[in-house]
Amino acid sequence: MIASGFNLFLIPHRLLSGGVSGLAMLAGYFTPFNISLLYLLFNIPLLVAGWFQLGRRFIILSMVSVGATTWLMTVVPVFQVSSDMLLASVFGGVLVGAGAGISFRVGGSSGGFDILGSIITRYRDFPIGSVLVGLNGLVILAAAYFDDNWNLALASMVSIYVTGKVVDLIHVSHIKVTVYIITNRTDELLQQLLGLQRGVTKFKTEGAYSHVERDMLMTVTTRYELAELKRIIKTSDPQAFVNIVETVGVMGSFRKR
Repeated sequence: MIASGFNLFLIPHRLLSGGVSGLAMLAGYFTPFNISLLYLLFNIPLLVAGWFQLGRRFIILSMVSVGATTWLMTVVPVFQVSSDMLLASVFGGVLVGAGAGISFRVGGSSGGFDILGSIITRYRDFPIGSVLVGLNGLVILAAAYFDDNWNLALASMVSIYVTGKVVDLIHVSHIKVTVYIITNRTDELLQQLLGLQRGVTKFKTEGAYSHVERDMLMTVTTRYELAELKRIIKTSDPQAFVNIVETVGVMGSFRKR
């Protein structure tokens, strides 16, 4: 997806994707060097930095993504699918954002500023797509300066904005939800829920009409982990009453993963 977004939509119009890929494109437009090779070379220092900050599994998956993208950029031909610059920027941004978002979703990244954004969000609870948009603004300013063409720069900004929004739609680990579970199978549920490495609080409740005492479990998790939580509830207690509420913010020792 990322390679197709580059070669079929962005590069034919000399648009930028932002971040390290944008730097590689910018250098490739004004030098004889191959963009795919520059993309690989520019990613190496960030991959090394990420190895120490973000963990081995994350960086290995990121290396696979960067290597695959570099190779596929040599396979997918540079071909202008759309003659309209704005359409190319939008659809190129969607493809690049989808590829990057899927990489994040499986526990890696597409390299470049994604790694820098992940380091930032490790210490500050920001949506990662928004972080990337801010970082990529610097690349756009450089493009406008060197190319002296604000139409290209503005179209590139549209592409980067779309990319960031698509990343946030797919990579939803920054969105928190609070789950309330009223159950008769407390011990069985707790055994499974505590394996998710999220805190769980237990309350004693009583039905206002039936006067039947039951337990209510409360936990805060992320939208990304919610599917696994639902699976556990359906398996352990299909009759449980569950209320899922989107959480505006969390203070305290919520563990980021």
